[in-house]
Amino acid sequence: MNEFGTYGMVAEFDDPTALLEAAHAIKREGYRKIEAYTPYSIKDLEEIIPGRNLVPPIVLIGGLIGSATAWTMEYYIAAIDYPINVGGRPLYSWPMFIPILFELTVLFAGVSAFFGTLGLCGFPRPHFPLFNLPEFSQATSSRFFLCIEKRDPLYDSEMTASFLRGLNPTGVWEVEN
Repeated sequence: MNEFGTYGMVAEFDDPTALLEAAHAIKREGYRKIEAYTPYSIKDLEEIIPGRNLVPPIVLIGGLIGSATAWTMEYYIAAIDYPINVGGRPLYSWPMFIPILFELTVLFAGVSAFFGTLGLCGFPRPHFPLFNLPEFSQATSSRFFLCIEKRDPLYDSEMTASFLRGLNPTGVWEVEN
């Protein structure tokens, strides 16, 4: 997303049925970078505009990195850097590695979940471009909005605006960054 210029085109709808019909039409038209803003969850909307949840793979990768870090660190310390023979036990005794392995796996997974979620949500972002639209204040109480972002390959300011007006919204606005 560029820092200046247009963020996208927003259409406002009165009810969830009109929003669902418009979302179907937008998807059929070929737009992919779309987002819906509603005062409550709409189950059918989730099928039209699927959510992209990348947090689980980020947490898995963080946990695997934590495991590898713990195992490597413990093996290096116990068998290479500071080998101590205690009671004839082998230097590479994996059962003693398990508690630290578990702890670092959980630590790295938790930290990657925290920072991954912040990064995916776009934080820190003190101001979202749709807040520039006065009508958008009703998105959390009674209005339904669909936004086609400028980064969509099919986005053309005039064509997108006329297409959205053909869906009979309450209003259509171009939103600036």
